[in-house]
Amino acid sequence: MQTDCIVIIPTYNERENIENIIRAVTSLKEHTFNILVIDDGSPDGTAEIVRGLMNGELNGRVFLVEREGKLGLGTAYIAGFKWALDHGYEYIFEMDADFSHAPADLPRLLAACKDEGYDMSIGSRYITGVNVVNWPMSRVLMSYFASKYVRLITGLDIHDTTAGFVCYRRRVLETIDLDAVRFKGYAFQIEMKFTASKCGFKIKEVPVVFVNRELGTSKMSGGIFSEAAFGVIRLRWDGWFKHYPKYKE
Repeated sequence: MQTDCIVIIPTYNERENIENIIRAVTSLKEHTFNILVIDDGSPDGTAEIVRGLMNGELNGRVFLVEREGKLGLGTAYIAGFKWALDHGYEYIFEMDADFSHAPADLPRLLAACKDEGYDMSIGSRYITGVNVVNWPMSRVLMSYFASKYVRLITGLDIHDTTAGFVCYRRRVLETIDLDAVRFKGYAFQIEMKFTASKCGFKIKEVPVVFVNRELGTSKMSGGIFSEAAFGVIRLRWDGWFKHYPKYKE
């Protein structure tokens, strides 16, 4: 089905969630959203479920890129961005498979870019306080103060710097040198926002409620947080000396 929107969902062992999230997104009435799943060799059969849907009733709405092994969240999104640009999509979304990001919020992120003229919209947990459900308090505090730390070091005027629920206009991804994006975990999300800001794009935070997954296993690790902690210092250094391309109308 013809649409200008594609939702990129990276997966690794998400068989409990993937069909339900695909059906929830493709059944939205406000706008038509297609889905691109980037699967990193899930041994639990996630890709087989996606193939069944894309070869059946959701043919033309769901697409799949299969990769061998866990190559990192950042590289999955970069692969998805390139695919989306090659296939002519105007609005390109990042979204998790586990329902921590509510499909019903996709039209609100789209409206910020399509109707309000922003280049990038972020589903923000922290723009109106702390909107997180079912996370342990230790993790809430870690995430919240991580974003505070990132803002302090980088100077970014974004409350939820590690958010993974995002809408980009294609010109953002065409302007950023995707092959030069270096980080793979949490720091990938920070780097994309920092780079888009440095390129002069207009960014809006849209308040959302983040709900911790009920099914499947979290992919968080200590290494992800370590990469983010040290990565933001590198980003601040780059901000002083690196040339960032500016989008021209």
